[in-house]
Amino acid sequence: MRMLARIERPVETETPYGGRTVSYEPVGMVWLACAARRRRERSEAGLPARWVETMQAGCRADGRLAEGLVLRFGGADWTVRGVEAASAGRMALDLERSR
Repeated sequence: MRMLARIERPVETETPYGGRTVSYEPVGMVWLACAARRRRERSEAGLPARWVETMQAGCRADGRLAEGLVLRFGGADWTVRGVEAASAGRMALDLERSR
């Protein structure tokens, strides 16, 4: 299935009280060819378990895409966890979102 996604970069700023806040700045748009979602439970020492969804997606090579960016599509925010060249002019993305 093809989806149009908005690319956003997290911008961290300091609040007047010394805290940190994260907002998102739009970078552009990209068409994705999405594979099936996978859902698994992730647990870390001392923290409650949480659900994590992962997905593979393909797109045309785009220099704006990098690890740590957020793709917004289908009513969800997906973090780019991996970027690799798939073939000439194409790239593969590993996406993840937490619930």
